[in-house]
Parts: sequence; structure tokens; C-alpha cells
Amino acid sequence: MNYIINNLPQRTPKPRNSGITMMMDKGLSLRQVEDYIEVAGAYTDIVKLGWATSYVTPNLDKKLQLYKDAGIPVYFGGTLFEAMIVRNQFDDYRRMLDKYNLQYAEISDGSIEIPHEIKCEYINKLAQQVTVISEVGSKDVQKIFAPYKWIQLMKAEIEAGSWKVIAEARESGNVGIYRDSGEVRQGLVDEILTQIPEEAIIWEAPQKAQQVWFIKLIGANVNLGNIASIDVIPLETLRLGIRSDTFDHFLDI
Repeated sequence: MNYIINNLPQRTPKPRNSGITMMMDKGLSLRQVEDYIEVAGAYTDIVKLGWATSYVTPNLDKKLQLYKDAGIPVYFGGTLFEAMIVRNQFDDYRRMLDKYNLQYAEISDGSIEIPHEIKCEYINKLAQQVTVISEVGSKDVQKIFAPYKWIQLMKAEIEAGSWKVIAEARESGNVGIYRDSGEVRQGLVDEILTQIPEEAIIWEAPQKAQQVWFIKLIGANVNLGNIASIDVIPLETLRLGIRSDTFDHFLDI
């Protein structure tokens, strides 16, 4: 840090198990990645190349190398996994992970229906190859799961080998754990946290109000995902209580 401010919350050091910031790269250029790493690399724990953008991204190898050289793990979005699974290309997907020397993979079923026991088999198989992050929840706004169902699915996926489970919200932050207005489904989150350890969950929180809500609920070291590249440093100031939205929250530490 550039100077001293007393009585700020203690951030966990990298590599973190909690307090993770997952940045969503939706198509940054090589130069933009270089600029991003210079400014926000220290506050970034993992990068997701959103959806299947890795398929159409120019200079993909060079982009991955930039992140690797900065010590920032990268994984491809779960939609790519689904796009290949629905086409019976699981073995191709595994070979692709090896081709790009990826250490993480996301397994989701937000766009297609996969029997949950089959999804857990995919998790178990991939966990023997890479670190698995699995996503719970649907991208369909009409599909609303009861809290017990979220808990059941998350428990099963952790037992199958997931390092973290992602609570679905989409890039827009208006499905899954949120209402279509973007408001947090507070009762759902409270219920989930009675059964699933907070450090095991990455909450997708693309909107500032959502980030603030989770920081106030869980603390500075809550795991947050789907953070836009331009929002990573602003998020860090929220975590530290040096931005108006969380300014009063940490003053008594």
C-alpha cells in the first residue's frame, strides 16, 4: 500500500482460500491484460474467460501466458463445458484443458439440463486432472430453487470434488441468488450459510450493491466472482472500508 491507514480489516494473503476476487474477462486484448495486471493484478486471485470466449479470442496462448507470468490462474467459463458436453465432447474438453495447461476448470449446468448424479461424475473425473470449480443454479430466470435444493446440490458437488461452488447470478446479476431486480434473495443466502461453509462458496456479485451486501454480511474476506475488470480495485476499497458504501462497517475493528 502507498501509505498507512489504521484499523482496516485484515485481508487474507495470496494465494487465498477466502477473500477471493474472481475477475471475469469478457474479451480483453493483450495490451488491456498487461495494463490490467499492472493496476489490479495484486488484487486478483483468479480470472475466468467468460462463457466460451476462449474459442474466439485471438492470441489465446499469449493471453494465458500473460496471466500465468503474473501468477494469476485462469479458467474457461462453464458455458464452454456445457457447449462441449451437449455435443458429446467431454474427452475433447479434457484434452483442451491439457493443451492450454489449465489448472482449473468450471463445471456448470446453467444452460442445459444434466442429471445431477452425472454432473457429480464429471466433477469427480475432472478433479483428478485439475482443480474444479462448480456452479450451482440456473441461468433461466424462471427456475427458482428452494433453499434446501441449493444446499443439497452444493453439498453433493463439494463431496464429488469441487474446490469451490459458485452461486449462480449470471454476468448481469439478476438470476439465481438474486431477484430479477438484482436484489439479494436474503433468506436463501442465510439458509445456505447454515449448511455450507462460507469459504467454500464464491458468490457471483457483478453489481456494486451486491458486493456491498455480501461484504457486510460475511466480511472483507468473502469470496466474490464475476467482477468486471474495471471494478476490481473499487471492490478492494469496499473490502477495506475506505469507500462510502462500507465506510462505517469496519470502523469499530
